[in-house]
Amino acid sequence: MTSVLPPAHSREFRVRRFWNWFPLGITYALLYMGRYNLTVAKTSLGSLMSKEDFGNIFAVGTWVYGLAFLLNGPLTDRIGGRRAMLLSATGAGVVNLALGVFVQRALESGGSVYWPTLVLYAVNMYFQSFAAVAIVKVNAHWFHVRERGGFSGIFGTMIASGIFLAFTVNGWILELTKPAGGPDETWWVFYAPGALLLVMLLVESLLLRDSPGQAGHADFDTGDAVTAKEGEALTGWQLTLRILTHPVLIVIALIEFCTGVLRQGVMNWFPIYAKEVWKLDGAHPLRNGSWEHAGGVFGLCAALAIGVAMIWAGTRMQGRTRRLSITLGTTIALFPFAFGGGWGGLLFVAGVIGGNVAGFCSDLFFQSRRGPSAAFFYALCAVCVGVMILTLTPDPEHWQALAVAVFLISISVIGTHGLLSGTASMDFGGRRAAATATGVIDGFVYLGTGLQALVLGHLTTEDWAYWPLFLLPFAVVGFLLCLRIWNAKPRAGGGH
Repeated sequence: MTSVLPPAHSREFRVRRFWNWFPLGITYALLYMGRYNLTVAKTSLGSLMSKEDFGNIFAVGTWVYGLAFLLNGPLTDRIGGRRAMLLSATGAGVVNLALGVFVQRALESGGSVYWPTLVLYAVNMYFQSFAAVAIVKVNAHWFHVRERGGFSGIFGTMIASGIFLAFTVNGWILELTKPAGGPDETWWVFYAPGALLLVMLLVESLLLRDSPGQAGHADFDTGDAVTAKEGEALTGWQLTLRILTHPVLIVIALIEFCTGVLRQGVMNWFPIYAKEVWKLDGAHPLRNGSWEHAGGVFGLCAALAIGVAMIWAGTRMQGRTRRLSITLGTTIALFPFAFGGGWGGLLFVAGVIGGNVAGFCSDLFFQSRRGPSAAFFYALCAVCVGVMILTLTPDPEHWQALAVAVFLISISVIGTHGLLSGTASMDFGGRRAAATATGVIDGFVYLGTGLQALVLGHLTTEDWAYWPLFLLPFAVVGFLLCLRIWNAKPRAGGGH
């Protein structure tokens, strides 16, 4: 019989689970750093990589990423999440180092960066595609269904920290490595994540385990659906077909297609818009940030003190109050990043808020149903895209309204993505098919990502006014699809 409530985990189990998912989360964040460094490279290279070139490279890479899930999802269900994550870190680390070499040679010799970057970025994205399925495959064995809203917050925070590394830290790397009076040494945004991923490869090989049983603890019933029963022999294609015909999972996949369009449609194109239209320099708070805009040292310390105090108080509480106090404390502690960390800092805070609020509401107010939280965020997203249409202006003095709109959209799409791709895929795919379910759903995310990269690369060259107009239909359709799964909830036997 399926367990309704999670078991009372021992302190030793919780500590060991922390050392399983925390390094896993760091590795995932570094993979983001080695994925969206292409956007930072584009803003640095300027005319050496046109918007059409960037759109084409990003589209090819994301389509490779999306289609690779058809192979890598079932493969990860077969070989286990640990091996898949180690493979992802190895491949992405080596390819990022190779990208750095080719970009450095091209810039120093005056050659083209287009074709080497297009090919290597596609290879990078193939290896990156193992990561999302691996992390869900591993955690499907470590988290009960009623704990997975909390995991959605963890997943959203991982994504958010990776975005911070990708946009802000890579921006800082460019500033630190730039010769006095010389051009940016763009290749460092590829070398740094490549080297760090290889370091985490060593850490993960020592700490990461697929299940509690492999780490010296007892395995337990996680309460998810049974898409593939123990001992049932299914090929990868049969498992994929079972996922594609699951009535809830296919709706989730379509929602996530819209998420792919909206997430990257804002995250990648807003910094390009800010530099091209507003012509913001690197010191502007929307570029690399300035801690003076966060209230200086006093504001930073005050936010950290209040946040840590609320987190500590939350650990002394029980139930909803505990989760609420910890969530609010974490948000307050990280809030200076929204002002001092530039665009990456804004996205970091947006992801922490979105991921934790989506998971918190899903578990505590909707009995672990994911549809209501996703619907709320999509409604907010649709409204904010409408605000974008009204606030596009070439005047950099009036950047606040547009920045708030894209910040709220980022909260919405990162929260929805963590909840659906990272959590609902476990719920309805089950432990045996978690990677395949995540692969199918994330594949749809990146098919949407590729679509927006290709289309917006050309539309924004014609007129930036087309940018939010292209995004609006996907926000509306995503909201309507969320209503279709409002009452969906996993139960034993693969039902909903």
